[in-house]
Parts: sequence; C-alpha cells; structure tokens
Amino acid sequence: MEKTKLAVPSTVPRHVAIIMDGNNRWAKKRLLPGVAGHKAGVDAVRAVIEVCAEAKVEVLTLFAFSSENWQRPADEVGALMELFFSALRREARRLNDNRISLRIIGDRSRFHPELQAAMREAEAATAGNDRFVLQIAANYGGQWDIAQAAQRLAREVQAGHLKPEDITPDLLQTCLATGDLPLPDLCIRTGGEHRISNFLLWQLAYAELYFSDLFWPDFKHEAMRTALADFASRQRRFGKTSEQVEAGARA
Repeated sequence: MEKTKLAVPSTVPRHVAIIMDGNNRWAKKRLLPGVAGHKAGVDAVRAVIEVCAEAKVEVLTLFAFSSENWQRPADEVGALMELFFSALRREARRLNDNRISLRIIGDRSRFHPELQAAMREAEAATAGNDRFVLQIAANYGGQWDIAQAAQRLAREVQAGHLKPEDITPDLLQTCLATGDLPLPDLCIRTGGEHRISNFLLWQLAYAELYFSDLFWPDFKHEAMRTALADFASRQRRFGKTSEQVEAGARA
C-alpha cells in the first residue's frame, strides 16, 4: 500500500528516462529465481507510469533490455522474452484506456519473429493516443543508436543528398531512435549503481541524474514522486552561470 502521498512538484521534466536495475538482487534477497524479480518489477512500471501521467510528464523511457543483456543465462533471457511478449499482449488495452502511446526502440532483428510482430501490433494499437508516450528500450544500446544514426547520414552523403559539412549535432540527433521526442530532462537509476550503462548516451548529455538505492520492484509511487521533487529543486544551467539563469527566469 502507498503511504505518504507527496505533492506533485510544480516543475516537472518533459521526458524521464529510467534504468530499471535490481530485479535479480531483489529476487535473490528473497531466495527466488531471477525471473521473479522481473515479474515483480511490472508493478513498479505501472506505479511509475501513474505518477508520470498525473504529473503531466510527456515521455517516459524505460530501459527494459540492453544489447549486453543477451550475455545473461539462457534460461533467464528466455523467461524475459516470454514476460515481454505476455506484457505486450496484456498491457495494450490498459495503455489505450489511459490514452498512452507505446513505442519500442532498439535493434529488433535479434528478437523472435512472433515477438517482433507483437511489438508492431502493440505500437499500432496505441498509435493514436496523445496523453503520454511510453517508450521501451529493448535490445538497445547508446553506442548502437549513435552508430545507426551515423550510418543513415553516411547513406545520405553517399546518395548525394547531403554534404559531410551539412552534418551537425542537431541533424544527427534527428536520426537517433528518439529523434522526434524531447531530450530526457531526468535520468533515474535504481539498485544503488551509479552509472548509465550505455543508455541514451547522446540524449543524456544535459539530463539531471538521480540514483536510488531501492531495487526496481520497490520503486513505487512515493519513490517516483520523491525523484520528481528532487528534480524540481535543481537549477539547470546548461553551461550558464546561476546569475544568468536567474536573470532569464525574471525576464
């Protein structure tokens, strides 16, 4: 049950990105198999979506499966794929009921064709929703994202549609998997680790970082509201001085 209900802060990020870490450690602490932690983490996903929607966050990106996660034990990877497949089938209606649009970013080629089809169906079923964008990063890596963007631009140069000097940071950014969305303002990582683990490397250049010691299944409503309140307390300078930021706010 939810305890203290913190007020939603007046300053909220447009885009929140979360590295959902600690599922395995949560399960081990309870002498359960690793997949039990991933299943328990689904409730945390729902809680975080609820808080972000009530706070009027525009985009929530969740790091569900990294390109490095294929190195995990085969039985765990298989269980994760089954969980992902069933969640896509089950949650599409819930997302529609709440006018949430689902997007999945990452290299899908390694997933089973049935799972790829389920991804396309869930995205298509929620495409018309305009309240909130839920973006799932699956078989995603920040280095892969930058490389695929560079490849797209290289093909444009090769075809004669671009000159090398036309390639700017702004143009490259539009070719990233998140290119049509606002950049993340806040990146949260649970599980007590203090790194971004190849997640949205380009996009997080000026994001505020927030680290929680809670394992992901324990990161629920109150924890998410606390993270948003922490974000609201920070001054974002983007290379300017505090005095410049304050003067701009008064203007």
